[in-house]
Amino acid sequence: MTAARGRTGRPPLTEERKAAVRLEIARAAVGLFIAQGVAATTGEQIGQAVGVSARTVWRYFPTKESCVRPLFSTGIDTVAAALRQWRPGRPLQEAFDHVWTADAGLPGLDIGALVRLTRTEPGLRAVWLRTHDEAEPAFARALAERAGLPADDVRPALWAAMLNAALRAAVEHHAHRTTGPGTTPEAARADLAATLRTALAVTAAGLT
Repeated sequence: MTAARGRTGRPPLTEERKAAVRLEIARAAVGLFIAQGVAATTGEQIGQAVGVSARTVWRYFPTKESCVRPLFSTGIDTVAAALRQWRPGRPLQEAFDHVWTADAGLPGLDIGALVRLTRTEPGLRAVWLRTHDEAEPAFARALAERAGLPADDVRPALWAAMLNAALRAAVEHHAHRTTGPGTTPEAARADLAATLRTALAVTAAGLT
């Protein structure tokens, strides 16, 4: 008998599993960056923390700084989803009510520590700002659909820019306020929720 031809070895990863691996790598990278700094952290260390090779880390991310992107983009994706579900005639804050209690939707204490690092680490700052730059078109599309406006209308782009800037400023404000070893994850989460609510309230008047 001859051996059957075809794929051998491990089956390919599903997109869901790939996303899970990316998130595992991101969390490991953040932990190392916070503990020992970006410069002292290697791809080998990040991989070891997850149980994968450095080669696998580089397969998912081009640089060690870019490893944190899934944690930044999770919040952005949550905002875009909430905007798509924002019903006409309802307050903007109402569209985000579910976010304050969703574990996956709201960044926690480590995100605050990571955002603080973006002030002194240019590579992380670039990833942080690039994530927000790429978020604006998604916000604009969601706002245009809600308002029934064509894609080339400038108003959704302006609304998206306002909202994006307000949310980024709010997260940075939260990150630099919640410092110190006595800050618990619960306290950090509550402060972030309150700060984001304020950002939404400030921008809501212009997002009619």
